[in-house]
Amino acid sequence: MIVVDTNVISYFYLTSEYSELAEELFAKDSAWAAPLLWRSEFRNVLAGYLRKGLLTLPDTIRITETAENLLAGNEYQVPSLRVLQLAAESSCSAYDCEFVSLAQDLGVSLITMDKKILAAFPATARSIPQHLNS
Repeated sequence: MIVVDTNVISYFYLTSEYSELAEELFAKDSAWAAPLLWRSEFRNVLAGYLRKGLLTLPDTIRITETAENLLAGNEYQVPSLRVLQLAAESSCSAYDCEFVSLAQDLGVSLITMDKKILAAFPATARSIPQHLNS
């Protein structure tokens, strides 16, 4: 199991420069976990695509359902105290620290392409290429 951030989930379902890497990541490790926050963040990403006319409402609904099915059973509440401690120790947002907290709690890696998270939490966070090459 690995924790993935919302960007990795987005790369997997939406065409981007990292989509191919996200597909390789899924082929290597298909047990993805995330804090419940991922749903709101992902809906926001899809709403942006919808507003720009890049996706239709039926597309966004289908993608949402597919992504929610992928993560079913692997979505977690994270403790506020721990998230705030991590945010205080870094310059990362509380949103980002939810993913870090979950990975630490589960004893697994957080896979992200976010440079700020990678720099702040090198013992927990790994980029997709780092994980694929391990």
